[in-house]
Amino acid sequence: MNSRTKPVNPPVRTAPATAAPAEPSSSDTKHAADDVTPTRARNNNHFRKNRTPLARDDAKRQGDISQLAFLTMGGRDPAVEFLNSENSALGGRPLALATASAEGFEQVAAAIRALAPGAPTS
Repeated sequence: MNSRTKPVNPPVRTAPATAAPAEPSSSDTKHAADDVTPTRARNNNHFRKNRTPLARDDAKRQGDISQLAFLTMGGRDPAVEFLNSENSALGGRPLALATASAEGFEQVAAAIRALAPGAPTS
């Protein structure tokens, strides 16, 4: 064997077996809960709810009204605040109203345009 090459499978070293203590000492702070193994593997499914996705038309209206609010109201924060807060003039949350129907979308779009900086006041 060349001094530069390593063996393909190096020998495995094992630690010598030690005898376990017969009884735990009083200084041993091991609890019974430490010996419990999990019954199932952890996963991230607890974050995912079993919900059906929005219908294609609803999702399009939601995206369109969000974009209109973002561009018209001067940024993300004012748009999100307007869309997610209750609006007594519209009769509910603007995002929910705009997503639910085409008529609701038109009402919310008109309200957004009326709130835009430089919009004519009546």
